[in-house]
Amino acid sequence: MKILIVNSNEELAKAGYNWIVEILRTQSTPVLGMATGSSPMGIYKLMRENHLDVSHTVTVNLDEYINVPANHENSYHCFMKKQLFDHISFKKIFLPNGMAENLQEECLRYEQVLDEYPVDLQILGIGENGHIGFNEPGTSFSSRTHVIQLTESTRHANRRFFNHEHDVPTHAITMGIASIMKAKRIMLLAMGTAKASAVRQLLEGPITEKCPATILREHPDVLIITDQQALSLCSEESLYEHQQVFSISNLLSNSRMG
Repeated sequence: MKILIVNSNEELAKAGYNWIVEILRTQSTPVLGMATGSSPMGIYKLMRENHLDVSHTVTVNLDEYINVPANHENSYHCFMKKQLFDHISFKKIFLPNGMAENLQEECLRYEQVLDEYPVDLQILGIGENGHIGFNEPGTSFSSRTHVIQLTESTRHANRRFFNHEHDVPTHAITMGIASIMKAKRIMLLAMGTAKASAVRQLLEGPITEKCPATILREHPDVLIITDQQALSLCSEESLYEHQQVFSISNLLSNSRMG
C-alpha cells in the first residue's frame, strides 16, 4: 500500500485526477471502476472541467440502490449523469440495474460485464464501519456482485441525500469484495475525522470480514489518498513500517507513483 497525504479536498482531487489521466494515456481501452458519494466529486469535477478525452474509456460503477429508478434524483445513475455522463462521452458505461425484475440474474449479468471489462483502476471510498462499495461488515471476502442489506449506520450516513429517513433505501446491488479485488489498481479516498476509525482498522487491524476494507492490504497496488485527520488514530509505526508515505508534491511532480 501507498499513502498519499493531502491537505484539502482540492489536493485530493488533483492527485486522483492526475492518476486517472496517466492511466488513460497508457491504456488503449482503459476501464475505470467508478464510485459515488462525496469523496470522488472533486475528481469528477476536474474531469468535466478539463473536458478529459474519455472516448476510448469504459466505466463500471460499484453499486446501485434497489427499488430506486434510474431517473430518480438520488439514484447512482442520476449521480453519475450529473457528475460526468452528461458532460463527457465515454466509450461504454455500465451500472447495476436496481430495478431489475430478477435481481439474482442482474448480479450474474453484472459480474459478466466485469469479466469482459477487467478494471484498470477502481475508485473506492470507505464507510465509517469499514465497508467498501456496499459490502457491509460480515460480507464474505469471496463475494461477487450481490444484493446487500444496508446497515443502519450506512443508511444514517446516506440520510443527508434524502428528504425523509424512510426514503433511504434498505438494499443495494454491489460489486462483491472478490470483484473489487480483481481490479489491477485501487485508489481509496478517505478524508476527515469521521473516517479515522475505519482507516485505523484498515491499516492496523486484523484482516477480517468484520472490516471489509482490511482485505485491501492483500492487493498488490493500492493508493490511499487521505489527510492527517483521517490518519489521526494511526500510529507512526504502522504508517512507516508497512506503507510508503508520500506528500502531495511527490505525486504532482510524478504523474505515476510506482
